[in-house]
Amino acid sequence: MTTPDSSVPLSGEARPAAAWPQTLVGAGVLLTGLALAFGAIGISSEAGYGGVGPNFLPWLVSVVLVLCGAWILWEARTGGFRELDAPTGAAQAYWPGFVWVSAGLLLNAALITTLGFILSCTLCYVLAVQGLRRASGQAGVNLPRTWAIDFIAGALISAPVFWMFTQFLAINLPGLTNTGWF
Repeated sequence: MTTPDSSVPLSGEARPAAAWPQTLVGAGVLLTGLALAFGAIGISSEAGYGGVGPNFLPWLVSVVLVLCGAWILWEARTGGFRELDAPTGAAQAYWPGFVWVSAGLLLNAALITTLGFILSCTLCYVLAVQGLRRASGQAGVNLPRTWAIDFIAGALISAPVFWMFTQFLAINLPGLTNTGWF
């Protein structure tokens, strides 16, 4: 004798409370895909380089979002995500870490034309990593060595990105000097 699958609620059983947030996420993904598809209607489909038009990528993304949203909705409404790991981490958000990361993003946007792309993105990286280090409880976050390592890592990431965009792709990004190399 077999027993019914306990992960799928029977018609009279109540669904778990976790199914409602999952349903809302699925509905949000589905609606985002539909909104993107609605916007893609107005984009020209005239074929460009490689035989695809400018509306190809928006349509592709919207179809994938609609499929994912429908799948999430189906999973949520048929009993929720099965074999879902128990939540880990802190019971509450670590707001100081959020402030560090937000400050990095906002300062990047505010200072990119003043400091240039490389330095402003490096600053964004340093502040975001500091927030993440503090949120995870790492020791030594205030040591000058930690700050220096974060600064060097941020510069090593942002400089090649800047040079690739400006030198190879000919896309203008704000630099500290007018040479195009910094």
